[in-house]
Amino acid sequence: MVERSAVIAALDAVIDPISGQGLVAAGLVQGLVVAEDRAGFALEVDRSQVAAYAPVRDAAEAALKAIPGMSRVSVILTAEAKPGLSAAPKPRTAGLSKAALDQGRARAPVPTDRPAHVRHVLAVASGKGGVGKSTVAVNLAAALAARGLSVGILDADVYGPSLPTMLGISGQPAYEDGAIVPHHAHGLKAMSVGLLTKMDDAMIWRGPMASQAITQMLTQTRWGTVEAPLDVLVVDLPPGTGDVQLTLIQKTPLDGAVIVSTPQEVALADARRAHTLFQKVGVPTLGLIENMSGPVFGEGGAEAEAARLGVVFLGALPLDASLREAGDAGRPLVTAQPEGEIAARFAAVATGVAGALDL
Repeated sequence: MVERSAVIAALDAVIDPISGQGLVAAGLVQGLVVAEDRAGFALEVDRSQVAAYAPVRDAAEAALKAIPGMSRVSVILTAEAKPGLSAAPKPRTAGLSKAALDQGRARAPVPTDRPAHVRHVLAVASGKGGVGKSTVAVNLAAALAARGLSVGILDADVYGPSLPTMLGISGQPAYEDGAIVPHHAHGLKAMSVGLLTKMDDAMIWRGPMASQAITQMLTQTRWGTVEAPLDVLVVDLPPGTGDVQLTLIQKTPLDGAVIVSTPQEVALADARRAHTLFQKVGVPTLGLIENMSGPVFGEGGAEAEAARLGVVFLGALPLDASLREAGDAGRPLVTAQPEGEIAARFAAVATGVAGALDL
């Protein structure tokens, strides 16, 4: 059993290069979690010093791993603008999406940060949880990859990451030259906070810390290279329209979003709110997807809603046990049964998305 005091002592033995104090004493350790044989925290620094603190993060990881009984360590380097460090405030006019700017839409109210060597960023969203958004995101990413595109997927649900289960991946990603190396599975590059923790860990993070962790995984993961850029990064957003979603949408230049909903009104009302959020921040809604269509939840609700909102209806996906079984088995159904009916439906959705993004 690892003691919290031993963790704090180990972190205070790592010196903050700015203050000369230990990391805990310097106030850089945020959200420290210590449980049995593992520990994790966010190393919070000013965004202008992120590169300089990458070796400090590595030293903190090494110090924790050296503690007897420690088997799993998670240190996330997060960036926060510290008050009083900037000579003048940055203008609140930076654009979110090239597509949005080209269409003359409103600009985002905060500066943005696009991941390097990524041609397009696509958000998969839902106003409500439990509509199968993550299942759709994973299979849509696989369907885009089946078109010959290079595709990555980021699980942005800090509190309920499902990507490791759905893709059958585990283990902490490697760091090379200050960048996170994503996992590769089923033709996709993948990153999730679930790869940094155990499956039963609870991420006890406030909204700003969670938002910073997602921003780091988005912008500091080596999704592509100059020679081989990523064609599209699919971001599986958390459900709802809260702090994590809003921060990610505002800080990340999105080229578009698709909204997933089940057919009944209780889900469609929340999908409507998600569309309104994207409108407010200038991100084009590329279309609606009706998931779990059939006798249980009804049919046609999302198609009618798309018509009311004036957006494209990308297709309906039936409530099918094989989707759930494939996700639980760690393999997208699109790759497990590429000739099946469900794969064909996802291929049609991917065609619509690819056309909207000019892929």
